[in-house]
This record gives sequence, C-alpha cells and structure tokens, in this order.
Amino acid sequence: MHTPVTIIGAGLGGLTLARVLHVHGIPATVYEAEASPAARTQGGMLDIHDYNGQLAIEAAGLMDEFRGLILEGREAMRILDQDGAVLFEKADDGTGGRPEVQRAELRRMLLDSLPAGAVRWGHKVTSARALGDGHHEVTLADGGTVTTSLLVGADGAWSRVRPLLSTATPEYTGTSFVEFYLFDADTRHPAAAKAVGGGSLMAPAQGKEIHAHRESGDTLHTYVMLTRSQDWFAAIDFTDAATATARIAREFAGWAPELTALITDGDTEPVLRPHYALPIGHRWDRVPGVTLVGDAAHLSAPNGEGANLAMYDGAELGKALAAHPGDIETALTEYEQAMFPRAVEAATDDTHIREQLFGDDVPQGLIDMFTDHE
Repeated sequence: MHTPVTIIGAGLGGLTLARVLHVHGIPATVYEAEASPAARTQGGMLDIHDYNGQLAIEAAGLMDEFRGLILEGREAMRILDQDGAVLFEKADDGTGGRPEVQRAELRRMLLDSLPAGAVRWGHKVTSARALGDGHHEVTLADGGTVTTSLLVGADGAWSRVRPLLSTATPEYTGTSFVEFYLFDADTRHPAAAKAVGGGSLMAPAQGKEIHAHRESGDTLHTYVMLTRSQDWFAAIDFTDAATATARIAREFAGWAPELTALITDGDTEPVLRPHYALPIGHRWDRVPGVTLVGDAAHLSAPNGEGANLAMYDGAELGKALAAHPGDIETALTEYEQAMFPRAVEAATDDTHIREQLFGDDVPQGLIDMFTDHE
C-alpha cells in the first residue's frame, strides 16, 4: 500500500509532485496559503528546459497540454549595449530546447490535472513539528492541525517545513529585480517594443541590467536588476510609484531612450523583488517521514533553473515513492541522494556564469556565454 502524501505549497514543484503521484495512484493532499488559484498574479514567462522541466512534464503525462501553452517565437533573444546597438541576436528556429510559457498557464495546467479537492486553498501553515516514528503535525493559521506520516515541504524560500530538517535560512544575495509591465506595447510603446523584438532583451552593464520579455497579449515585462544593498532599496518609497520609478530610472541615465522607456513608460507600479539564496550545497541528514522540493530545498538567485528544478524534484520524488510502495525511507533516500548534487551543479554553474559576466566587459562576457553554449 502507498502512504498518502501531505504536500505544503501549491507552486509548480508541489503540483508536479501531486500530479505524478496521481498518475501512479498515490493519494496526496496539497495545502496552500492562497485563498484561490487567482488570489495573486503568478509571475511572467518561464523557459522550460528539455533536460529537466520537460522531463517532469513527461512524467506527469501532460506533454500534449504543455505544447498547447508554448508561445511561439519567444526563444528569440538579443543583447543590446547602453546606446541601444544590437551586439548579439539569436532567432527562435524551434531547436532551442527551452520553449517559453506563462507561469500562470503552466500552473493552471497542473491544477486542472488533479482530482477535485486535491488542493486545500486558504490553508496557511504556520509551523510543523515531529511526533516521532516518522509522523509530523502541521499547524495551520486557523488553529487546525494535520497529522501525516509523509510530509513534503514545497513551500518555497521561507518554508515552514524546512526547520524539521535544517537550520539554514535564506540570505540576501546582493541583487534585486524591480519589475514593470508595458501593455499594448507595439501601439503604445513602439520604440521599446522594437528594441525587445520578438522574444527577450538583455542590456547588461556593471552592477545593473535591463531585461525584458515579450509575453502574451502584446505585453512587455521588464526586469531591472541592480546590485545594491537592502538599505539602498529601503530608502526608496515604493508606495509612491512615480518617485520610485524615477529613482530606478536614474540608475540608467544616459542610456538609449528605447531602453529607459522600459522603466519610465511602465503601466504598472514598480515591484521590488529582492533575491535570496540558501547556501550552495545545502543538505540535511535523513529525517524519517519528511523531505523538501524546489526552493524550500535549494533556493538560488534567479538563474532560469528554479521552476525547472522544482518541477523535476517533484517528478523525481513522485517516481521514487511509486517505485518503493510501503518503503518511504528508501524512496526519500533515493530522491535526496540524487537531488543534492543536482542542486549544487545548477547553483555552481550559475556562479561560474556570474563570475564570467562580472569582468570589465559585461556585455561581451554575456555574448561569450551564449556562443559557447551553441
């Protein structure tokens, strides 16, 4: 008999795990703090890689549904300098292996694949404690509790399950995104839309970068990345959108107007997203009846791998549990022994890339990275 699985967090990792378990006939319940699937926006575009994210989708039996979500042409990308000159450009010829989809649609695909009632919305977890013998008790914000013999923390950076396994906490990486959206870009923001092109744009410099993606519905999504302290950002009043936007734009004074327009012409209030990470190589000793997937296990600064790794974790854990019915510990050990080095490899690769880019010529370092991978 398979033990029912209690999953905390209805992000991509937790939902992929729930789906793979469902495919194998293993019951699972997901507890999610958000009140409903539409309680908040779900972020922008994700490139789903053929060596991890797509393998997870295959394990979930959802490749046909996934193909229907792909936004054609969005793998195209270009690198511009501060004056707006195109330094590097790559078309989307369909062979890139990293098709782009909207995160919200990917999450909806996973939710729609689960049995009714599998996700318990509005169930915020405040803590978890060991009861002994591999059993754990999860306490909810409304005072209720859930007792389980198989607990999985898929609850992200500030996981309430992680303390059962580790004392590690995320630390600020030194960089943050400030996000903006430009709507109806081709008609209302034509210069910025032309600069971005059909896929994504990167305009890097020392300690600052402008990234933008062309999303669905003629929308541009701007990610301004700044290497600044938390105190620097704290001095900006983000409740005053105009003042905050002007302050961020000032960091790019003298840049081409079609690039700064990706900031100053934003149709939404700027949103600050500081980057946190767990120590590279974060791991724990085997604790009966509990494990982690995704950011709860190996949070890193944004590197294009987070969502892919979370989904892959979920799929691999689901497959391990299916392969070892009645033997939870063997399944969790097998999963963790493969997950730990996988997470280290992804984080280490990202560190090497950043070291390459932080030389004297950041744009050239970025171009070299892309040409080396072709």
